[in-house]
Amino acid sequence: MKKSYLPKLSKDAHKSSHGTVAVIAGSPEFPGAAVLCVGGARRGGSGYINFVTSDDFTRSLVLNAFPDVVTHRAEREITADAWVIGSGSPELGRKFSINSANYAVLDSGAMSMAKEINAKFVVITPHEGEARKLGFPIKEGAEGRRAGALEMAKALNCVVVLKGSGTVVASPDGLVAVDELAGPELATAGTGDILAGLIGSMLAAWQPKDLKDVVVVVFKAITAHALAGRAAAAELNPITATDVLDYLPIILKQ
Repeated sequence: MKKSYLPKLSKDAHKSSHGTVAVIAGSPEFPGAAVLCVGGARRGGSGYINFVTSDDFTRSLVLNAFPDVVTHRAEREITADAWVIGSGSPELGRKFSINSANYAVLDSGAMSMAKEINAKFVVITPHEGEARKLGFPIKEGAEGRRAGALEMAKALNCVVVLKGSGTVVASPDGLVAVDELAGPELATAGTGDILAGLIGSMLAAWQPKDLKDVVVVVFKAITAHALAGRAAAAELNPITATDVLDYLPIILKQ
């Protein structure tokens, strides 16, 4: 797979030819999470983003930020290459079922669906507290985080992105990679929502065919997210999640 962050578009590319994404995110309590998750997806290379919500205020926020996004009230009407579900929706749980997809990125309350979701490749994005709620307490230290992420990946048969200092990516077949670029500037509300959307969009854009390449694309997204945070922190202090979103295109063009 190429080293660039995003695949090169063909001369005859159209809006659906480089991946479609469906996002179920946000809630009346956390409407901004939808904006950030959709923003991550909008910058990840996919040419067509669907957004699903039953909340009119959340819909209006997303459309105000990204008028090119297509909104829906019922996820059953949508077919997409990748789904991103759960950011800012802590009570989502088992509320939604999706059409068969190649990739599903599950965040927040949706991570409990990891073993049931109808997708070829599933990615979950817990921090240590969420891992504990899923029944996987993480031991302290770098080795404890690596071992915990790998245990979770094997038990749930999915790719795990264990967020935190030294984000760990682990796959059920034993692959483990650790990010060493992200700094404490990413320890601010909303950056995880951006990452979930970015991962889903990059998976849709690259269309990896096997688990190893899925991990490669996920790690590309983590690296770009980390570098966007570093770039923002070099110019601004403190930074917010929207700053990371603004710097992502600068990183992704490389």
